[in-house]
Amino acid sequence: MEFGDGAGVIVETEAYHECEPACHAYVGLTNRTRVLFGPPGQAYVYRSYGIHALLNAVCEPKGVGAAVLIRALEPLRGIEQMRLRRGMERERDLCSGPGKLTQALGIELSENDSSLTTGPVVIRPAAGDWRKPTIVQGERIGINHAVELPWRFCAAGNRNVSRPRL
Repeated sequence: MEFGDGAGVIVETEAYHECEPACHAYVGLTNRTRVLFGPPGQAYVYRSYGIHALLNAVCEPKGVGAAVLIRALEPLRGIEQMRLRRGMERERDLCSGPGKLTQALGIELSENDSSLTTGPVVIRPAAGDWRKPTIVQGERIGINHAVELPWRFCAAGNRNVSRPRL
């Protein structure tokens, strides 16, 4: 994933679908949720708790409200700028959560409804050793509804995933 001068490998995600109450699309089509019901490959960016912009990738055909929250990245490029934005040194803490990674990269609400293939945020296919990572699956975190769904996915053993680690 790339944005501006920063880039990293996605190492943790969580899935959300209109059929379950933790998904914003659960309430149906509204001005806020319209992006979730749009074509796949769009960015759905929203403000969480009035603090952090969170980045999601719309992932179902047009008309189905669903997205994947990008929870964590392994930083690869622009690390010094990420440190400045986050005010910390330890690399594994820069992008180890959805709010942390958007802060580190400088992603804001203005990226909402933009293409994830042509930018400004770009998600590219995995390369090199990342083509076939070992993935572990678990319950989603940081929500109050449908917590039991095993829709959290992490690169096994990666130190950049959020806590609790799977």
